[in-house]
Amino acid sequence: MESQRPFLRRLVTSVAAVALFCSLFFGWVTLQNRESTLAIRPIAQNVSVPDGFSIWHHLDANGIHFKSITPLNDTLLIKFESSAQSAAAKAVLDKSLPHGYIIAQQDDDSQTAAWLNRLRGTTHRLG
Repeated sequence: MESQRPFLRRLVTSVAAVALFCSLFFGWVTLQNRESTLAIRPIAQNVSVPDGFSIWHHLDANGIHFKSITPLNDTLLIKFESSAQSAAAKAVLDKSLPHGYIIAQQDDDSQTAAWLNRLRGTTHRLG
């Protein structure tokens, strides 16, 4: 019985180490694959949201790939694989869209990112 204790101890330690490594690896992968979204809004109420097809045309002509274009209320949301693609699209759309639109880049708040924001400290909150 005593000869099995070192083996069991090593087995438990090995399984715990593998589980820790896997959880850290998947957490890192999740943080690296962050989607990004561009939100296009008209500045004035009498200006309509740009057409999704024209946005697609401008992005495609400049070789910028996107995941989706979705209208939501008075906003057009464009999802990208990364914030680099989103930044490139913002630069293109700033030049190609007429004045009168706000183009805001925002990283998506996935559950992982939301939890990280909660854990980063709340000392800046007052009240």
